[in-house]
Amino acid sequence: MSSRVFCTFFVRKFPIIQDLFPFLYFQIGGVIVMKDLSRLEKYIRRGEVYRREDLSHFSGAVDRELARLVQDQVMVKLRNGLYHYPRLSVFGKVPPDEKKLVSKFLKDDNFLLTSPNLYNSLGVGTTQLYNKSIVYNHKRRGAIRLGNRIFHFVDKSAFPKKLTIEFLLVDLLNNISNIAEDSSLVLNRVKERVSSMDKVKLKKSVQAYGNPRTKSFMMAIL
Repeated sequence: MSSRVFCTFFVRKFPIIQDLFPFLYFQIGGVIVMKDLSRLEKYIRRGEVYRREDLSHFSGAVDRELARLVQDQVMVKLRNGLYHYPRLSVFGKVPPDEKKLVSKFLKDDNFLLTSPNLYNSLGVGTTQLYNKSIVYNHKRRGAIRLGNRIFHFVDKSAFPKKLTIEFLLVDLLNNISNIAEDSSLVLNRVKERVSSMDKVKLKKSVQAYGNPRTKSFMMAIL
């Protein structure tokens, strides 16, 4: 018995298999038939983002296979040479994880993903919501579309590996002229907020990541 015939028999005996993996089977006149998987489909995993070169050693015709998988809506082309094999939910295809997406695009994990929306968590009077994702990195700059999202890449000399409340406050002050709220009111609230923060950590963040204006403002109140 061939492997395909065995698999088809197995699915007919245990129909829950087809419910769990509908993308592997289809029916012709009531007969369950196992789909032919491309070579790439045997190696890719749902939820992952891939560069073309990641997949080229799995197939001698990687461009043709990728084009077919995109046409068949199995994979999503995010950008030239960048693809996503989406997870599926009851609502449809799940977008790629932002960190995985940016990491694969940059070919690097040395970046910090943030947003002006996070300033609202500081409690200094900012409430505006922005449709903006910022990527601090050392490689790219400018607004770049990856799939259905636009990321604003900022070439920044220094940034922490992880977001901290101290860095967020410094970042807010660095960008105080870009916020929608009255900056003078926000600065007054910052002075109040600083009194309840870890002064040692805050000073380190100011020295490491603050621009000259931010350093001058913060050193006067710390």
